[in-house]
Amino acid sequence: MTTGEILWALRAECPIPSRLSPHADRVQEWLLGLLPELGLPLDDAALHRLSRGAFARYAGRLYPDATEADLRVLTALFTWFFLVDDACDGPARLAPEQIRALRNGTLALLHDGPRLRQAGLTGPLRRLLVLAWREPRRRMPARWRLRFADAVARHLDGTWQEAVNKETGRRPSVNEYVELRRATSAAEVSYPLVEFASGRPLPDPVYHHPLLRQIAHLGNDLLSWYNDLASLERDRATAGGHSLVLAMQAELAVPTSEAVERAAERWRESMRRFVALRAAVPSFGPMLDEAVTDHLDGVAYAVRGTIDWTLESARYPAGTA
Repeated sequence: MTTGEILWALRAECPIPSRLSPHADRVQEWLLGLLPELGLPLDDAALHRLSRGAFARYAGRLYPDATEADLRVLTALFTWFFLVDDACDGPARLAPEQIRALRNGTLALLHDGPRLRQAGLTGPLRRLLVLAWREPRRRMPARWRLRFADAVARHLDGTWQEAVNKETGRRPSVNEYVELRRATSAAEVSYPLVEFASGRPLPDPVYHHPLLRQIAHLGNDLLSWYNDLASLERDRATAGGHSLVLAMQAELAVPTSEAVERAAERWRESMRRFVALRAAVPSFGPMLDEAVTDHLDGVAYAVRGTIDWTLESARYPAGTA
């Protein structure tokens, strides 16, 4: 099977239902009007690429029940992370010290508010994050804001570590890669946003319950490895071994085709565990069970939403094979 055929096969095997916000396409139009106002240097070709990237549809698949106003916030945050990803991993990618400065400036804004200016986060990226963070900062409790900022820090620390690896030519083992990928994927950033969209933040002991964390890690792996399969051709040239397929190929000394098949089988095994563990989650009491269900649904929608968006987004042409 080709990689594209495997992507469609895994989609067919995914037991999580597909959902999409009814507001997604309107929010995508809003986004395309907003970005030039923030000063992003976007010509017609760049706007076309952003349109085909369909970031609002991605957010709308992960948070299908969000209001239109909240989906704008979520889409702006998603777009910020994609623009940062492009800056850190594109052809003219930032150096590790620049990523570290970006990380510090971002956390200063998330912790201390938009009035504090710090090197590392400037220009359109700063303006977009200020806009996107305004409503979560206003509505969500301090413990949630700290949890979200910690997830952002982990993500940017992982992005920095990957940049260091590439600069030094260090290729991770499979186990090292899996752990690093959990940070670089930004899935851990998307999970707290379920609570923003639902308006029901979880207490920290519940959010960090070992079983819920295990399910969250599995969900992260599932969406990350699916993305790795979709971006394989691009990763061969740019990832420096930072791909599940490439890490398995190097560690096991197998051809690419066999590494792809092994990665797909690892995905299937993790999906079976994901389904079993989700079914085993106990009751946390009538005051919390609805919020826990929202959280678990959010992790599941992150997996299925990534699959569906990958196959419709122009960022991953392998999905069209």
